[in-house]
Amino acid sequence: GGQRERRILEKAVMEHILPSHWEDEVKKWIKDDVPSIDIGGLVVGDELTEATLWGKSKGVVAGFPFVNMVFKEMGCQVEWLVAEGSCINPSQEEKKIKIARIKGPARKILLGERTALNTMSRASGVATAAKQCADTAKSLGWHGYIAGTRKTTPGFRIVEKYALLVAGVATHRLDLSHMVMLKDNHIDAAGSITKACSIAKKAAGFSSKIEVECRSLEDAIEAAKAGADIVMLDNYTPEALKHDAKLIKEQFPHILLEASGGITLASLSNYVSPYIDIVSMGALTQGYATVDFSLKLPPPPTRS
Repeated sequence: GGQRERRILEKAVMEHILPSHWEDEVKKWIKDDVPSIDIGGLVVGDELTEATLWGKSKGVVAGFPFVNMVFKEMGCQVEWLVAEGSCINPSQEEKKIKIARIKGPARKILLGERTALNTMSRASGVATAAKQCADTAKSLGWHGYIAGTRKTTPGFRIVEKYALLVAGVATHRLDLSHMVMLKDNHIDAAGSITKACSIAKKAAGFSSKIEVECRSLEDAIEAAKAGADIVMLDNYTPEALKHDAKLIKEQFPHILLEASGGITLASLSNYVSPYIDIVSMGALTQGYATVDFSLKLPPPPTRS
């Protein structure tokens, strides 16, 4: 029914949202891991086999396209046994859950193993942290956006941003060219918020939103009057944030308000309010915990 159609749509969107160059990135990761000879591959040979990918810790599984691409490069096939975005929670008795089966030559499976596991464990770590925050916000009855930031790992941005989407949160701007964000350094260099916005608006035209980082109510009002689309209230205390957000929204109801600055899962509940539209969290893609996965070939047949 409708629920099945939504699942199919979500899967289709997630598999096709990646840019044209993402497969080249995966190939670089493989080359980085195997820049020279593979003596381990010599040991195991080319016998066709089926390995099992196990999930060993609680978390949201993410990163399937990247794992698929790693093993596609190896000439192997992946059969997923769980849906991307689902939460796994191994029991005390079982200790691990089957995530996927990988079929192909033994040496090729092991050639791609570490690159695939490294990518998936990190993608799943981001998705797990993001889903926890999204669920917390929802439980508080807040309907704004939980968002990541541009604090991503160089060379790994596409995976971390993808994982945020798997978890159902916003990516925020994808890169420096996406949207205009005028931070304290831009404003200080320009001389004022008004001057910085004026210059930015001339270049951005109608096609890019402008966000301004503000450190006070006066900054926020100046930004709103200067034409900012989004006002970031940065490094506020929860009390001051809610007080100023209410005043800004009353005067400028069309402005989107973002709370930012050291917000974590533990402190999130202090920052959500009816006057805040976005809570951005650098912790989602910086310093996140990983989810534990392992890959195992079948044991050798017993000899009688």
